[in-house]
Amino acid sequence: MPRVLVLAVLTAITVTAACGSPQKEQQVRPVAVDEQAFATLPEATTFATIEGLPQDHGTEPTEGQVLRVVEDVVVHDEVGGRAVAKLPATQVGSPTWVPEVERRGDWSRVLLPNRPNRSSGWVHTGGDDVERAGNDHLVTVDLAAYRLEVLERGRSIGRWTVGVGSAEHPTPVGRTFVLASIEETVTDFSRYVLPLGAHSDSHETFGGGPGTVALHGWPDATPFGTASSDGCVRVPDDALDVLLTLPLGTVVIVK
Repeated sequence: MPRVLVLAVLTAITVTAACGSPQKEQQVRPVAVDEQAFATLPEATTFATIEGLPQDHGTEPTEGQVLRVVEDVVVHDEVGGRAVAKLPATQVGSPTWVPEVERRGDWSRVLLPNRPNRSSGWVHTGGDDVERAGNDHLVTVDLAAYRLEVLERGRSIGRWTVGVGSAEHPTPVGRTFVLASIEETVTDFSRYVLPLGAHSDSHETFGGGPGTVALHGWPDATPFGTASSDGCVRVPDDALDVLLTLPLGTVVIVK
């Protein structure tokens, strides 16, 4: 069975502001959203398309901070800005863990699982609806080399030849994350599927779903070292075993 590693919630938040005074930025409070307005906000899930969100153009590893959404939380378009979505506490049956890519006082910009790809948003972390933890892991996928690597604290703990998206249906590049862990019970191509916070740019839907890109196994070695999938990354069984031990919210960088 896959396991979500228990992450120690930090008891103190280190303020690292990109510019300006950290003390001043901590005083920026979110604009109140009443119950009715909150109910009408679109949910940031893999099934949604939400326009007007900031795009993440990062290509480097993050600082390793992840947020656990304990209760549905408002997503803003900027620090102290407009409420544009809500991030629910669960995603595809798994608890919501999202990676932090920027921090300003009590505000965190996190990667989101909805379309368009590379969507991000700002959440206020001063309340009880989110928890913070550290994540020492990183997954990289080199499409040209057909290589997936898992790192822990910057040290490689595994490297495998994998299959990637075809020229017609390429695997989307950029910074994303492990969204959920799903035991496969309908088909037998993989024991588990790990959906990412990214979607195919060529499939609006796939297999009845929203075209979510995933890491998953394959019953034989034929796709490894080839560009032949519909956008997902196909991995050997031993790679899948390692991937299943990673915490949800682990950053995946595809280049």
